[in-house]
Amino acid sequence: MNPWLTAIRLRTLPLALSSIGMGGFLAAYVGKFQWPVFLLCCLTTIFLQILSNLANDYGDSVNGADHAGRKGPQRAVQSGAISMKQMKLAVAVLSLLSLCSGIALLWTALEWNLREFFFFLGLGVLCILAAIAYTVGKKPYGYAGLGDISVLIFFGFVGVLGSTYLMTKSFQWIDALPALTCGLFSVGVLNINNVRDIESDKAAGKFSVPVRIGKEKAAHYHAILLITGMSASLLFAVLTFKSAWQFLFVLIFPMLVKIIQVVKTEPSEKLDPWLKRMAITTLAFVILFGVGLLYS
Repeated sequence: MNPWLTAIRLRTLPLALSSIGMGGFLAAYVGKFQWPVFLLCCLTTIFLQILSNLANDYGDSVNGADHAGRKGPQRAVQSGAISMKQMKLAVAVLSLLSLCSGIALLWTALEWNLREFFFFLGLGVLCILAAIAYTVGKKPYGYAGLGDISVLIFFGFVGVLGSTYLMTKSFQWIDALPALTCGLFSVGVLNINNVRDIESDKAAGKFSVPVRIGKEKAAHYHAILLITGMSASLLFAVLTFKSAWQFLFVLIFPMLVKIIQVVKTEPSEKLDPWLKRMAITTLAFVILFGVGLLYS
């Protein structure tokens, strides 16, 4: 089981749950939180995250981004611990599980509202395709440097606003601000990953944002991502202000500043532990944001 647990990349799952957690807090804030919908959102998101990780392991091995000179953890297919045939089967199984879980989620949340059901079903299929196509196929969009915008959309706006809507059946434009924060912090996790792999990605023809702009500018880009994310949540708190509890999330800002400094000063090969820290920091931010919102 160890190769599979490594390929699943458990340390990425807190990040996957952050957007759903934010959606749940926003729904609870207006008194419309629903446990069955929330839990199915979590399950579907976990399946999608695992699918993305397995497809990434397979795709990067096929396309040469995973090789002996890579700085990050050794990948399952590249190392031979899992065969390509086994990984392809696992990707197919996770795609099916994601689809089944998503259908159960939509039926629980929407029932006979077929118009919304099929809209969200199409969105769910798009999520599955996006998870696979990031590194798999003849022209994976991750190799063109489009991973950042995809993460912003799916970990931010789709994850937060979609889960909120499925519980509340309404959309509030102001919820786009915490959704933007979740999306930008998630892009921050990807950026640390890409800065770590900048040399091996360059050699494999994977033109991520850090490969395109270089490590120094990628560190500035990272600062912009986190500062903009912090600013969006501060703006939300100001515009919806009821009590000082709403600013509880600022307790996480020193850690975000620390991460900005680390990405700027540390060599690429020492950044791997900060992937997990950035993911956990994002989840901690969501928890503090939500608790402060509910106590306001």
